[in-house]
Parts: sequence; C-alpha cells; structure tokens
Amino acid sequence: MAYKLLIEEANQDLEFIKEEKNLNEPATLYIKGPYMKCETVNKNMRIYTKEDMYREVDRYIKEMVNTKRALGEIEHPQTPEVSLDRAAHLIVSLEKVGNEIIGKSKVLTTPMGNIARCLISDGASIGMSSRALGRLTMESGNVNRVNDMRLCAVDIVSDPSAGSFVGAILESKQYIITPDGKYAEAYEVFESALSSLPRKDVQSYLTEQIQRFLGQLGKK
Repeated sequence: MAYKLLIEEANQDLEFIKEEKNLNEPATLYIKGPYMKCETVNKNMRIYTKEDMYREVDRYIKEMVNTKRALGEIEHPQTPEVSLDRAAHLIVSLEKVGNEIIGKSKVLTTPMGNIARCLISDGASIGMSSRALGRLTMESGNVNRVNDMRLCAVDIVSDPSAGSFVGAILESKQYIITPDGKYAEAYEVFESALSSLPRKDVQSYLTEQIQRFLGQLGKK
C-alpha cells in the first residue's frame, strides 16, 4: 500500500529552556511544547485518531527517542529521511497528554542547530511541525482520516502556514515502507528500473516492472 508524506501545521505554543551546569560550560537550550495533536481536524483538513497516533508514538519512542536517533531538521525536506548534515535538534522525550503529544528537544551544536539557537535568541517566531507517512481515507466534509501513521521526524519551521504549502507539493509523491522499515519512493524506484531497459525482451521487462510497481502499491 502506498503512503503519502504528510506535513502538518506548526505548533507554536513552545517553551524555551536554558539549562546551565556551571559557569564554565555553555548553557544547553531545550524546546518544549505540543509537537502533535490528534482527534481534531487540523488546518490541512486531516484528523489523526488517538489510538493510531499513540501506537506510533510508542514505536518512535522505543526505536528513535530511546536510542538517541530522533533527529529533526530546520524546515521540511522533500523526503521522509532525516539528513544528518541538516540535523538541528534531538528529541529527548515525548509524552502523551490527552489529545496532544508533548515533546522536549535539545537544540544541537550543529550548524543547523546554531541557526535555530540564533533564531530563538533573536526572538524569531518558530514552530514544531511533524513529518510522517500515512494513508488517507476521505470522510464527510472533505476531511481525510490518517491511517497507519509512520512518524519520520518533527522539524523546526519558521512559518506556521508553511505546512499547507509544502504539503501540497510533497504529498503528490507516494512512498512504500520496505520490510526493513526504510522508505522508498515508489515512483522513483519504478523510474529507476525503466532507465536501464534491456536490449532484448523489452516488452517482458516492462510488464515485469509494472507488475512489481503495482504490487508495491498494493502491499499493506
């Protein structure tokens, strides 16, 4: 089954915390606040169920937060993967509180983390916006219910309205989740196969690749 890359509205009700160990070491900057919301229709006309989001958050905590791999970038990239050279913060905790997921992140000392730190210090308005894969089911009132959510990252964004704009571009793509949990863009995989057509039995090769592509889209 194909998955859409979902970019959600930025949550801006954030708290910035500086923690100092001693006067000889630089303070550590943390961001804390609501990172995701469920059971309510958001500005992108999507709704996440508490059951589905809670299940996915539990997986993300176990696999990513607890292993110190829950990195996020500045602004949303065009893929589900997180680029290490663009990492700006590390999620250190996620807490399920009613219909919100409250997160806490350590701002990194990477180049992108320093940009985030300067933006915060200079009073710029920033937000935290989730980046996830999921399947959409249209319901009444043009509302899409998100199923099988797969959280990729939570990114720092500058414009709370950017989620809808970026999402309109990125969500034209479809992705599959491979058995090892990695993401593969279905169309790019298919196009890559077509870029190396054999000299013989072209029709058979094309038929095989089309069937494989359709089979990937049909997997759950």
